[in-house]
Amino acid sequence: MAQVALKTVVRSAARNAPDDTVDWKRIAYLVHLSRALDEMEETRLVPEKKVLYQFSARGHDMAQIMLGCLLTDRHDATCGYYRSRPLLLSLGVDPADALGSAMGRAGGYSDGRDIGVVFNHPNRDGASALPMCGGVGAQYTPTAGWAQAVKYYAETLGKADYERSIAVVLGGDGSVASNGFWSALTIATTQTLPMLFYIEDNGYGISVPSTIQTPGGNIAANLSGWQNLTIFEGDGTDPAAAARLTAAAVEHVREARAPALLRLTVPRLQGHSFQDTQAYKGEAVVRSEWARDPLPRLKDYVVPAVLSEAEWEAADADAREAAETARIAAEARPAAVPETVTRHVFFEGEVQVMGGQVRHGYTPPQTTAVAASEGQRINMVTAIRRTLDHELSINERIVLFGEDIGPKGGVHAVTLGLQEKFGRARVFDTSLSEEGIVGRAVGMALAGLMPVPEIQFRKYAEPATEQINDCGTIRWRTNNRFAAPMVLRMPGGYFKCGDPWHSQTNEVAFVHQPGWKVAVPSNAADAVGLLRTGLRGNDPVIFFEHRAMLDHAWARRPYPGDDFALPFGKASFTRRGEAITLVTWGAMVHRCEDAAEGVSADVIDLRTLMPWDREAVLSSVRRTRRCLIVHEDLGTAGFGAEIAAVVADEAFMDLDAPVSRLTMPDIPSPHNPVLLDWAVPSAGRIRAKIDALLEF
Repeated sequence: MAQVALKTVVRSAARNAPDDTVDWKRIAYLVHLSRALDEMEETRLVPEKKVLYQFSARGHDMAQIMLGCLLTDRHDATCGYYRSRPLLLSLGVDPADALGSAMGRAGGYSDGRDIGVVFNHPNRDGASALPMCGGVGAQYTPTAGWAQAVKYYAETLGKADYERSIAVVLGGDGSVASNGFWSALTIATTQTLPMLFYIEDNGYGISVPSTIQTPGGNIAANLSGWQNLTIFEGDGTDPAAAARLTAAAVEHVREARAPALLRLTVPRLQGHSFQDTQAYKGEAVVRSEWARDPLPRLKDYVVPAVLSEAEWEAADADAREAAETARIAAEARPAAVPETVTRHVFFEGEVQVMGGQVRHGYTPPQTTAVAASEGQRINMVTAIRRTLDHELSINERIVLFGEDIGPKGGVHAVTLGLQEKFGRARVFDTSLSEEGIVGRAVGMALAGLMPVPEIQFRKYAEPATEQINDCGTIRWRTNNRFAAPMVLRMPGGYFKCGDPWHSQTNEVAFVHQPGWKVAVPSNAADAVGLLRTGLRGNDPVIFFEHRAMLDHAWARRPYPGDDFALPFGKASFTRRGEAITLVTWGAMVHRCEDAAEGVSADVIDLRTLMPWDREAVLSSVRRTRRCLIVHEDLGTAGFGAEIAAVVADEAFMDLDAPVSRLTMPDIPSPHNPVLLDWAVPSAGRIRAKIDALLEF
């Protein structure tokens, strides 16, 4: 696709007659409604402690509503932030849901699980509002993912109903300093995505002036030389300019199928939140901001040119009546039943309203947990590649991406040849941004694809921590309105040597992220079965590929078949015995087997850590009466501590010896092989621990 030429559109000084294609009456009503809701919260509901978080949209409201009125395509999506309620109202969100959510009542955006300014709006028949996050800047990369999914549906799958769909992200001037903004900007412009960056510049990030967020305080000026980005900017309080610029920006993205940035200057007429007194602004600044209030400017513009004075007053009265009706309905809603708050962490059989391939028409093929035993033994690299190859061939919704996974085939060669076979739209390299990789995957999953992002090494997942956390909680915090299933592939652990950057495991961090399933296969067959279950499932999955096992002789197995899949939470007994239970996973399984040679021992390979097979461990320990947990991760707060606590809590009276653990010391992985061999549990050290427990 040819590069889109840079174009800047600025506000004209001329006062144009109201555009007759704009529904000014609806805009007037919605601005009044937004103001009525803000006023009601500030004067009644917050003082009465019925609303605990409140962010006024005064000053931002008119232009937002104009934007929302233009999102008319069935597959349009937008993602806002905490000051985006006017946009939600323009998309058709029930004011009772908006107020009820602000009050934390049952129903609404989250059933009281999330703060009421964190919006979502699933809409299968029109524009949706993607689940926003509480973190500033976290909205950008998921929106880029939706835009890329729209492009994929239209160009790769040939779905005509996506040909004019767009993604729109809203952010304030403070958010343009965030990693998410720059990552999404890179994604959108390098991939030429139909995405609009809508920046509401009110001059302050809470109390910090915009000149500290970006040089000169004008992100549009700073991006004037950015390739493949069309820039629009102007006054968001001028009705004529705001309507014209918003319409031009939206139409450009629809027609050119390329990104644009629209910066509108607006005043923040109240504090950042209800508690903010704005003492840092000074009286002159506050007066100048109120002089730019878009509501009286809107009235001057449309009365009497479009609306009569009586119609304007009627819009105000109708909005206040609607707000009061919404308040009564919202206050009548109870709090959610407390016992329900643990529901919808994972898929429980009730399909989410939006997001995920299952909701969007995918039916997984039949599977079997019985492995085929014929054929040559293959290593884990080949097994994972073959599984990805097969699933790509039968499921057009699967897309693979990450750093170097294209022509290079990944730094571990797992994806070698897949781009050549399936094309660059389905297997592609990304820019070097882990936040962008995972955030993009979230948006794709919300749009119904099955993304398979790769983080090159476990340690490199740290920049994506916010997106990983946000992804896992989507189903829970929207009360099953949205979900973002994916398989996040992540190599890690020691290899021939170690180091603090490429050899980390730290699986327990993901177990502690609600909503993620975590698989840690120890061999090629289990890798096939767990990966296939993730790819055909309806939850986000961390798929941990241990570097030491990718080509380890012990981990080789015959390919178990194209229908082989393993359930999560079902451990494998690799050895059976009566004297002691060894609990382990990943690269420690074969070492535990070696260490247990000649001992009557149960060796349990957990295979998955979330969920983990508590019953297998407890039943074994109750029989053997001894338990040793072995893992590569650090001892303090490692996952073995969780297992030990459960065994001590539920099988204490069955034990003949203390529950014991053998782990790495609390240090990063050392580089020199001699140091590494000393730090990682060896078969010899495991055997010594076994002998000590047997003698207890």
